[in-house]
Parts: sequence; C-alpha cells; structure tokens
Amino acid sequence: MLYDAADIDVAVIGAGHAGCEAGLACARLNKKTIIFTMSVDTIAMMPCNPNIGGTSKGHLVREIDALGGEMGKNIDKAYIQSKMLNQAKGPAVHSLRAQADKIKYTNEMTQVIQNTPNLLVKQQEVTQILVENNKVVGIKTNTGAVYNAKAVIIAAGTYIKSRVLIGECIEHIGPNGLKSANTISLEELGIEIRRFKTGTPARVDGRTVNIDEMEPQYGDENITPFSFSNTKEDISRKQIKCYLTYTNELTHQIIRDNLDRSPMYSGVIEGIGPRYCPSIEDKVVRFADKERHQVFIEPEGEQTQEMYVQGMSSSLPEEVQIKMLRSIKGLSNVELVRTGYAIEYDCINPIQLTHSLELKNISGLFSAGQINGSSGYEEAAAQGLIAGINAALKIDNKEPLIIDRSEGYIGVLIDDLVTKGTKEPYRMLTSRAEYRLLLRQDNADMRLTKKGYDIGLVSESAYNAFVQKKKSIETEIKRLQKVYLGTSETVQNILLQKNSTPLKSGISLFELLKRPELEYNDFNEVNDKRPELTPEIIEQIQIELKYEGYIKRQLIQVEQFKKLEKKLIPTDLDYNDVYSLRLEAKQKLEQLRPISIGQASRISGVSPADVSMLLIYLEQLKRGKNNVRNRG
Repeated sequence: MLYDAADIDVAVIGAGHAGCEAGLACARLNKKTIIFTMSVDTIAMMPCNPNIGGTSKGHLVREIDALGGEMGKNIDKAYIQSKMLNQAKGPAVHSLRAQADKIKYTNEMTQVIQNTPNLLVKQQEVTQILVENNKVVGIKTNTGAVYNAKAVIIAAGTYIKSRVLIGECIEHIGPNGLKSANTISLEELGIEIRRFKTGTPARVDGRTVNIDEMEPQYGDENITPFSFSNTKEDISRKQIKCYLTYTNELTHQIIRDNLDRSPMYSGVIEGIGPRYCPSIEDKVVRFADKERHQVFIEPEGEQTQEMYVQGMSSSLPEEVQIKMLRSIKGLSNVELVRTGYAIEYDCINPIQLTHSLELKNISGLFSAGQINGSSGYEEAAAQGLIAGINAALKIDNKEPLIIDRSEGYIGVLIDDLVTKGTKEPYRMLTSRAEYRLLLRQDNADMRLTKKGYDIGLVSESAYNAFVQKKKSIETEIKRLQKVYLGTSETVQNILLQKNSTPLKSGISLFELLKRPELEYNDFNEVNDKRPELTPEIIEQIQIELKYEGYIKRQLIQVEQFKKLEKKLIPTDLDYNDVYSLRLEAKQKLEQLRPISIGQASRISGVSPADVSMLLIYLEQLKRGKNNVRNRG
C-alpha cells in the first residue's frame, strides 16, 4: 500500500561519497533534502582502499574543498598517514594522499550530515523514480512511501543489480556483503545502461603480518591539509606506518595455474573492468615480463587489526588467494579477514547527461558518482557536489554551475564523461588535463573559492581569508619586482651556497627567484622588508615566478579554448543540413547534441574537418538570419 510521506525539494539516492556531497550541498543551499540509503551505518563507507587523494585525485579533493564541499575537511579529521606524492617532479603533478581510519571517516561524515539543517537520512530502498511528462516528480520506497520531490539525484554507486564474484562463488549482493539494489529500474525511464566491473583485494589480520620483513613507508614530516580552512597545526597527529613488499615468481605461478578459476578469465564476468586499477591476475597476464609487483600493506584504522593489501585486487577462489598471499615475503602466515572479490554492477552511459549532470531527457533528474561510469571516491564526491549544487540551482530557476576544462579537474572529469563517454570505469589522471600547470592542487582555492562563495557554500569568513591570501600573493609579487639586489658579497655568497651563477650586475629579486635552484627564504638576509607570509603563500609566489613563461603560454591556450566554448550551437540544429559532414560525425553530433563548437571538437568521431564544416555552416546561418532581419 502506497502512502504520501512528505513533500521535499531533493531526494538523494545513496549515501556514499557522491550522495554525501550532493545531500550536503542541497541542504546548505536551503533545500529540504533526504538522503536514502540501504544502511545508515554505511554513510561515506570505504568499501575499497582506505585512502583519499593520490595522483590527480588529490586535485579533485582540494577543488571540492574550495567550492565548499566536505571531503577535504573530513579526511583531515580522519587521516592516519599523509604524504605529498610526486615531489621530485613539477608542481603540476604534486598530489596529496592520505591513509584514512575508515571507521572514523564514516563516523565523522555521519556526524556532519546528521547535524546539518534541512537534511535527513532515511534507511529505505528507493524502488522507483517517479516521472511525469519527462519531469521528475518524486520517488517511491520499498516501504510504500511516496516522496514528492522537485529534483532527484541518483548516487547509487555500484549497488544497482550488483553481484559479487569470488572464484566459483557468486552472490547477488553489493560491496562488503551489503544488500544489492535489485528493484529499481532505470531502463524503464529510457536510460541506457552499461555493465561495469571493479574489484578489491583481501583484508588481512595485522597480527599475522610480519612487518619486520617489509619496507616501512612513512608519512610526511610537514603535513599539508586537504582543506584550505585548516593549518598544519590544526591537524597534526602521530602517523601510522604502512609497509611495502613484493610478489615473486611463485606468486605469479600460483595465479597462472588458477586463471581458469578466475571469473574474469573463465568468461563468467560480463562487465568491463578498470584499465588503470587492474586485478593481480590481469597484471600477471598483461605484464608477463615483470618479475615482481609492488604490494602495500596499509592499516585500515587505529581501532582495528585489519590491513588492506594494496595491489592485490582479485576474484580468484578464496583458497587460491590465501595461497598466493602466503607466497609473499612477510605474509607467509597471513590470515584473511575479508576475501578479495570482483563486483559487477549497472551504470549509465554518461553521454546522456548535460554538463550540469542532469539527464538530457528527464528534467530534474541528476546522476553522480560511479553510477556515471567513473571509479574512485574522489571522482564520485566531485560529481556529487556538482549535481547537488545544480539540483538546488535548478529549483531556484538559476543557471547551472559548469566548471570547464580550463578551470578545474572537476571540469575535465565531467566533460570527459558527458562528451566522450567511457567504455570502462573512468579514473582521473593528470594527463587528462591539458592545462594542468594552471590546475595545480596548491591553487585550487585561487581558482574556485569565489564560485563557491557566489553560490552560497563558502562562508563569509572563509571567503575573507581567501581574499586576504590572494591579496598577499599579488602584493608581494609586485614588491619583489621593485626589490633590486646588487653584487654585494652577501648576495654572491648566497648564490655560491646554492650552486647558482654569481651576478655580474644588479637584478630584481623577482627575476632572480626564477632560477630553479633558488627559493624565497634564501634571501631573507637581504630582503629585510619582506612581510610575514605563510608557507602556503610563499609556495604560490615561487611557483608563479618560476613558471611564469609556461603559465602565460597556457593562458593563451585557454583563451583560444574559451573562444570555441563561446561559439554556441543552436539546440534545434539539424545536422543533416550541414554540408560535407561525414555520416559518423552527423550521427555522433545528433546523439550528443553538443552545446558549443568546443564541445563538438572533443567528441570521438568528429574530425577537425567536420568542425570546420560546422563553423562555416553556423556562420552562414548567422548571416542568413541577419539578412532576414535587414530585409524586414
């Protein structure tokens, strides 16, 4: 029996990383919001790796924070080890990564959600999304409750029609043995579905791991917070070590001998797996020439003995997983707590979405996270935040927030999904961002805080702190241009100590600091009028000076990119009327309906020649309309 439960603004389906950010964004923008979840105990659960950030993913987390999201603040509360990756390389690829206490991470996010005004969490399964005249009107739950809603956000992760595979054992359940969402049907709404697969390694009992036989892995001494609202002092705590070991030829032989029992190789798995996070079976087959593979043993928290075996994702039978793990140095007596598994699930073809993450054919229905074909907590949270913001803006009849490719990794992520689609679980990579020198993780606040403030997610105090930081950077750069150093003995000694070429004539400190071997603080002795600046501000100044030429070059590229993005395509354009367009291009353009020439140029199957034909046609169309107006 159905009953009318309530009238709300937004219903969020799922309480994972996408659902949490979506629900919080809507509620903070004064929308009456309910997050529906299969289990309240699994809010922001980490069913796979117990960490946040990493290469390119750290960029996403800092962008989420700059826009007013929660993930960065939450990991700062719950980390047990923090490390800045790729420090030997340039600042464009520096990425923050933190091991999390997964139980604390869930508990801290639950506390935030349950204490946020306008936001409720309900342990109910959504069985149907209600649509009338191609517009969302609400949802129905397994208990018969009907909630009338102005917008719905699907953030169901990997739960829809999921099944877990461990060798010959197949169960129709979700991650961590939770209930699968088998009732809801997206196909009945006309949504195209794909079948993807991902996996996770075993968790082992830390008491059965011989860490003395492994290489300890330490966190950074100088901690960098994920959230721009925190300082090192705010979040400093004792860090827990991780450990490194390796597979060997015996490990690989055990895997090869049992490949016929792996669901991935026996043909049982139908879904497509992630290219950049392969199972150990896949590694051994694809990289047969490698004698060993890295295996990281990572604690899952301070209050548990469970340890995560990073690099050993597997769907082999349990007895084979035990055998292969025990062949590895330091794991000869290991005991499994949770067996590794593969999981198949339904997701949507993301080209059905606009850049606001709204379904093109169903007004008010948004989708975010792994349901969109992406992988990873960070990718999910980024999409959840954007979907939540845009659901709230749509209810208020405001223009959506669109982050473009030149403004953030979030823009790259969403544009890739909705423009190019994906045939496998999509993972964010620094190489996907063509303007990555501008989109560094250290300057995410400079790029996005004002957008978050204008929307209403960044507080007045946080915004004022950002404005002051920005002003300090700009003021000091201008001051350095006016500070001239001569060839004094003091200056020459500083240069000699840093293995830098001595000066032959005076030079501004602005120009001198462009030398890669020199740092701002090297000249404190002769830069006596320098202001008191935080390490973060000094870092920004140094990057701006040292990479000035490259940054200017990328800014010119961005200007060209923006010009193409501003060349809009009429929504009702008939591509069959465009002379000389190839058949494939017509089909792809008709299917995706790009909003601009820029987006059209990024569609797979649309060539530069096709784009030129389209530009010519649009110009002719524009002139024709002008001629009509002139004759009138």
